[in-house]
Amino acid sequence: MISVIILGAGNVATHLFNAFEKAEQVEVKQWYNRSIKSIQSYKNKVAITDNLSELVDADVYIIAVSDDAIANFSTQLSFENKLVVHTSGSVNVHDLDKKNRRGVFYPLQTFSKAATLDFATVPICLEVLDKADLKTLKSLAKAIGCNAHKVNTQQRKALHLAAVYVNNFTNQLYRVAHEITESKGVEFDILKPLILETAKKVQDMSPYMAQTGPAKRNDKKTIKKHLKLLENEQHKAIYELMTASIQKTHGRKKL
Repeated sequence: MISVIILGAGNVATHLFNAFEKAEQVEVKQWYNRSIKSIQSYKNKVAITDNLSELVDADVYIIAVSDDAIANFSTQLSFENKLVVHTSGSVNVHDLDKKNRRGVFYPLQTFSKAATLDFATVPICLEVLDKADLKTLKSLAKAIGCNAHKVNTQQRKALHLAAVYVNNFTNQLYRVAHEITESKGVEFDILKPLILETAKKVQDMSPYMAQTGPAKRNDKKTIKKHLKLLENEQHKAIYELMTASIQKTHGRKKL
């Protein structure tokens, strides 16, 4: 049995608590947040507190607060030589206070409190300074059905950066597409099978091989028609930038 204490109450913390609660090999001994109201609804499931001095002993202390707050928060912990990890993709493991054993338990996924999530599909990126702690974090990941991946700081930061492209930027492109369809009174839902098929393709082939469309074909007539249809200058700029990027990748001449 691995005992954990969750520190913070954001999206990641909430999803982790739900996953740990279902795991037979994990015991959530406490849940801390500076605003007790945020976790008040869980008081019948776990001991909650807004006082760091009340934290009890545990195998792993998981800091799940905003990236900017991690370093300072770790200095506020009064205990020493415990395994303290953060859940960020971009924060250096050395930013954690060195009075404790330091590590990273980074679930590489997009988290929204209202959306259900199957942790069996979530890769967990692990980083530790003490090799002995890697076994504990691997066991914790396994307990909630996740595949664990040992990475170093630079690899984790690269994954986090890449994740911004495949998740945040892609979602913004969905928003642009929604604005385009909405402007002509056509349902965005018609595009959803295409969205799913595009994501499905890269499960079995590289993004390079999966690329299709007028930019790859160097279909200049279609590209010009699309640019003429775009009334929003920002949408036009995005189209031109993405088209140029695809053309460069696939050796096509620009317009």
